[in-house]
Amino acid sequence: MPVTTPSDPLALLRSRSYLALLALAAIIGVPISAAAYFFLALVSKLQAWIFTDLPKDVGFHSEPLWWPVLPLLLAGVLVSLTIRYLPGKGGHSPADGFKVGGGPPAPIELPGVVLAAFATLGLGVVLGPEAPLIALGGGLGVLAVRLVKRDAPARTSAVVAAAGSFAAVSTLLGSPLLGAFLLMEASGLGGAMLELVLVPGLLAAGIGSLVFIGLDHLTGLGTFSLAIPGLPHVGSPTGAEFLWALAIGVMAALAGSGIRWLGLFLRPHVERRMLLATPVVGLAVAGLAIAFAAGTGKGSSEVLFSGQAALGPFITHSASYTVGALLLLLVCKGLAYGASLSGFRGGPTFPALFSGGGRRRAVAPAGAAACLRRRHGHRRAARGDAPSPADLGLAGHPAAVLGRPASHAAGHRGGRRGIRGLGKAHITPAPAPARPGEAAAPGRFKDRATEP
Repeated sequence: MPVTTPSDPLALLRSRSYLALLALAAIIGVPISAAAYFFLALVSKLQAWIFTDLPKDVGFHSEPLWWPVLPLLLAGVLVSLTIRYLPGKGGHSPADGFKVGGGPPAPIELPGVVLAAFATLGLGVVLGPEAPLIALGGGLGVLAVRLVKRDAPARTSAVVAAAGSFAAVSTLLGSPLLGAFLLMEASGLGGAMLELVLVPGLLAAGIGSLVFIGLDHLTGLGTFSLAIPGLPHVGSPTGAEFLWALAIGVMAALAGSGIRWLGLFLRPHVERRMLLATPVVGLAVAGLAIAFAAGTGKGSSEVLFSGQAALGPFITHSASYTVGALLLLLVCKGLAYGASLSGFRGGPTFPALFSGGGRRRAVAPAGAAACLRRRHGHRRAARGDAPSPADLGLAGHPAAVLGRPASHAAGHRGGRRGIRGLGKAHITPAPAPARPGEAAAPGRFKDRATEP
């Protein structure tokens, strides 16, 4: 949805029409956040039924070692059919990161986005829910605008779509503010235009957070927020911790580049034979989960899924893992993550966070996750690499903070050798500012030229 930049965004902020826009953002925040809540609840119920209840219902005492083959094969079939035959191709490929400039999905594309994400997340593929929720919130926001006023300006639709996305991910990272940081990076906004979108977005996110909390109170299903309670107190940093943080930051940059390269390398081969290759990728993910379970005696769920629900228990009980089991987990999870990027539909954030959590025993969890998350188009240090300062107390540890710039610098170093170029998000440049007497060139909803 190309949107032209208004000549004076600050004047628009002071207008009565902007107040009406805020009211609309507040209103749509309620149904959109409720839709996001029940989408996550259905995904959670499907995961529990497929991997816990169904094996027992068919006569097994627990999940058989080979069980992941069935749901991952089914996921590949369903996602490939959705991409091939439904409008919108099930949303954008997660290997591209959070794509900016393309606009929210059209209402006719929403069923394909929801179905592809539901099959991906519910059947064990190693991707997260954040990208589908952003698309769902944006698409429902556009639909709400069209229902209220069919000939509404494109700028209004874009702002309300952004507010819908804010509402949909309001509690996913533990705080509406962290979700806002994620979306600010994904939108590519700057200057006064950022404020134009941010105010209704934060309003919708705050309302969405209240809706999530209220629905949790009514249903008892949970808030579906990333949280790691009970972390120990962090003492004064030592020299060894700083050295570990630097080493982990550099290794994370290389690991992130490798995972992203794998997804981008496999994607053209998968897309050429979508109906056949996507199920094969699903079988490969299942094979990695089975190999880990057979080699360690742990559950296959450690490798499968996004890692959002498993991260807290994993960090809490990380002492029960041997070094070999931990390394095998990181390898299998990373390979499954890279393969999932090539043909499925979901978000890239939570598997990266889980990979960072796998390095907790090496002192700097946040530094390890930094590169993987930066690879997917959300790099700003203000957001940090932890879901919530209250939940991830270690994230503010000086050694963890030091790991982030080390990872960032290593990523740039790798880029000059041909690795990082494959890992960057595909960002459409902002249109050039108009010359005097000329109309502004159409482009994405961005106002870099107005920044001081």
